[in-house]
Amino acid sequence: MTIDSTLAALAEEAKSWRRTIHQHPELLFDLPKTSALVIEKLMTFGCDEVVTGLAKSGVVAVINGKLGGGKTIALRCDMDALPMSEQTNLPHASKVPNMMHACGHDGHTAMLLATAKQLAANRDFAGKVVLIFQPAEEGGGGGRVMIEEGVLERFGIEEVYGMHNEPGLAVGSFAIRSGPIMAGGDRFVITINGKGGHAASPHLSHDPVVVMAHMITALQSIASRFTDPFDPVVVSITYVNGGNDKALNVIPAAVQIGGTIRTMQPRTRKAVEARFREVVTMTAKAFSAEAEIDWRSGYPVTVNDAAKTKVAVAAARRVAGDARVDDNYPPTMGSEDFSYMLEKRPGAFIWLGNGDSADLHNPAYDFNDDAIIHGVNYWLALVDQELGAAKK
Repeated sequence: MTIDSTLAALAEEAKSWRRTIHQHPELLFDLPKTSALVIEKLMTFGCDEVVTGLAKSGVVAVINGKLGGGKTIALRCDMDALPMSEQTNLPHASKVPNMMHACGHDGHTAMLLATAKQLAANRDFAGKVVLIFQPAEEGGGGGRVMIEEGVLERFGIEEVYGMHNEPGLAVGSFAIRSGPIMAGGDRFVITINGKGGHAASPHLSHDPVVVMAHMITALQSIASRFTDPFDPVVVSITYVNGGNDKALNVIPAAVQIGGTIRTMQPRTRKAVEARFREVVTMTAKAFSAEAEIDWRSGYPVTVNDAAKTKVAVAAARRVAGDARVDDNYPPTMGSEDFSYMLEKRPGAFIWLGNGDSADLHNPAYDFNDDAIIHGVNYWLALVDQELGAAKK
C-alpha cells in the first residue's frame, strides 16, 4: 500500500493529537482529558456509535462498512501514561509532574483516531470495525475490566487486533510471531516471620534475614533447575525490607521480599507458581521460620492466534514489503493486558518500529511521529484484508 497525500496529511494531523496527549498524561483509569479528546474526535468523524464510560474512561466507536453484511473485528489501543518524570526536554514534553507517556500510548491513541477518521470517511468494507480505546494497561488491567463489562459481546466482536511500538525496530518495519509473543507477569510479596533478638545471641533467635538470603538464592533455582532452558522463565527479587538502621544490634522478627515472575507458556506459569510456593514454604521451615505469601496474579501470556497472525503478516507486508516484516520475532518477557482479549477472541498483536529511540519506560523515551503513517496504513490494510470488497 502506497502512502498517498491524503494519508500523509492525516498522519500530520495525528501528530498534533499525539503531542497534545503527550503534554497531558493521565494514569490508569483516570483519563478525563484523554477520553474527552478521543470522544470529541470520534464524534466529529461521524462514527455510527461512540460509547463512553467502559472501564470508567474507556471509549468504543463503531464504524459500519458500506458494502453490506460481514463480520465484526476490533482494533484496540491503550491510552494511559506512567508515573514517571520526563527527561526529554522536548517542546511537547509532559506538563504534569511525575507523569509521562513513556510507553507510546499517546502514539497508539493518535494512530487509531486517524484510522477511525479514514474509515468513517470512506467505509470501503463489509461488516463492522469496532475501535477500542482502552485505559489502564500499565498495571490496572483495563482490558480485563472492559471484558468483564461485556465489550466483546455488546459489540459482537469476532476478532481482535493490537499494535505496540518497538524501539530498536526500524521505522516502517513490523514484527510479529505466532503463538506466545509476550510473557505472563505475576508479582509477589513474601513476609518471613522468625524470632527476633539480640545480635550477640543469634542462637536464641530464628533470624529471618538468614532465611531471606537462602530464599532469594533458592528461588533462582526455579529458572535454572526446575524449568526447561528452552522455556523462558525470569524470577526477579526487586524489593527487600527489614530491620532498622538505627538498631543494628537487633535481629528483626520479620522481613519482607518481593518481586516478579515472568513465564512464556500458560502451563509453565501454573507449574512455576506451585514450585515457588514449595520453595518459599520449605526454605522457611528449614530455619524454623514461617512465610506468608501474597501472590498477585498479573497479565496472562499474550498468545497470537496462528490464522490471525497470517492475516496480520499479510497486511503488514502490503504496507512495508516482505523485507521489512519479521514474522518470527523473538518473544519478549514484558507483559501486556491485550492478552485478556486474545484469551477470549482470535487475533494478533504486532510490533511497529519506533526507530532508534530510548527504550520503553525510560524517562528519555518519546514516540516517533514518523511511525504514525505506517501504523495507520497497517490498520487500514488489516481492515481491507479482513473486510474489503473481496470479503463481502
